[in-house]
Amino acid sequence: MSRKPILHYYNARGRMESIRWLLATVGVEFEEKFVKTRAELDKLRNDGILMFQQVPMVEIDGMKLVQSRAILNYIASKHDLYGKDIKERALIDMYTEGMADLGELVLHHPYLPLGEQQASLAQIKDKARNRYFPAFEKVRGKLLPKNLPGSNL
Repeated sequence: MSRKPILHYYNARGRMESIRWLLATVGVEFEEKFVKTRAELDKLRNDGILMFQQVPMVEIDGMKLVQSRAILNYIASKHDLYGKDIKERALIDMYTEGMADLGELVLHHPYLPLGEQQASLAQIKDKARNRYFPAFEKVRGKLLPKNLPGSNL
C-alpha cells in the first residue's frame, strides 16, 4: 500500500485548496504538514526541496512535486481525469488557464487600496459573467462532459 500524499503549505486555502479538492474527489486520503514559521519554510528551501523556493509542495509516489498546476496535472493524469488524448488535454488546459485568469483577478482584489476596490469588484463581476462563466459552461456542457469531476466518477 502506498503512503498517503503529504501536503506542505500554510494553514490556509490558497494555492493548495484545489489540490485538496482534487485528492478528495478521487478519494485519496492525505496528510498535511502546515508551514507555520519562517524557519520551517527556510528549512524546506535550504534542503533543496522547493525548486522555486515556494510552496505548495506535495510528497506523492516518491516525488516532491511543486507548482500547483503541475501537481494537479499529475494527480488528474494518475486518476484518468486529464483527457483521453492530446486534444482533450488541450481543452482541459484551456479551461484550467481560464480559471487561473479569473482567480488572479479575485486574488489581487483584497490587496487593492480601499478606493479602488469597488471598481475592481465591478470589473471582476463583469468579466466573470460575460467572459469566463459563458466559456466555462460551453466547455462543461459540450466539449468535456466526461472529464470534469462529477461526470466521470
